[in-house]
Amino acid sequence: MASDDVVLPGTKVVLFDDKAAVAQAAADAILAAADAAIARHGRFRLCLAGGTTPTAAYALLADADADADADWSRWWIYHGDERCLPIADPERNSLAADQAWLNRVSVPRGQVFAIPAELGAEVAAEAYEPFVAAALPFDLVLLGMGEDGHTASLFPGRKVPDDRLAMPVHDSPKPPPDRVSLTTRALSQSEQLLILVTGSGKADAIRSWSAGEPLPVAQVATAAQSRVLIDRAAAAALI
Repeated sequence: MASDDVVLPGTKVVLFDDKAAVAQAAADAILAAADAAIARHGRFRLCLAGGTTPTAAYALLADADADADADWSRWWIYHGDERCLPIADPERNSLAADQAWLNRVSVPRGQVFAIPAELGAEVAAEAYEPFVAAALPFDLVLLGMGEDGHTASLFPGRKVPDDRLAMPVHDSPKPPPDRVSLTTRALSQSEQLLILVTGSGKADAIRSWSAGEPLPVAQVATAAQSRVLIDRAAAAALI
């Protein structure tokens, strides 16, 4: 349900009872955006987020495969950020998406663009940038939000270059220290931006966002057509 009680600058906020409802709404929104994009220009360019709620939405996409009538052959998949870990490391965002969803449906592997973060942050960011440039504008960007207000691997107090689409990240406040992230410039170039926020641990960041603090997630959200799907636990301080 839409809520007039939760106000986040520059966004439309939709309030749900719990994480499961947010994940289901996200899966439904992804399928609807895919149908619209394929009808409009023949393909769907989706940029994925890491995290438990986005991954739950991916599992729902796989579970709905038989009923969704999705034309997976027209889906093109990108990642908003990645951790500099070996390809098979369970903490990789790409591996989580593969296991929950992409290995279970028929999206062509040549249309799934993982960030080669195992090569190191600088090399991977430089290598991934041309793929992002070719994809823009995305049809849908999916984002989460951390307890400190970070999104993708854009952390508070860190400078994000205006002239890059993908950037190396070092000394991350969350392990591992080295990562690759799309920039605000890249993430905001999308027909739709969907931000998933769940859990009581996010309540302080939501309060800060509502107060107008320049959190990374707020900076991305206000640069695009954005919608926030939030559960009551995360929104508790504002309702």
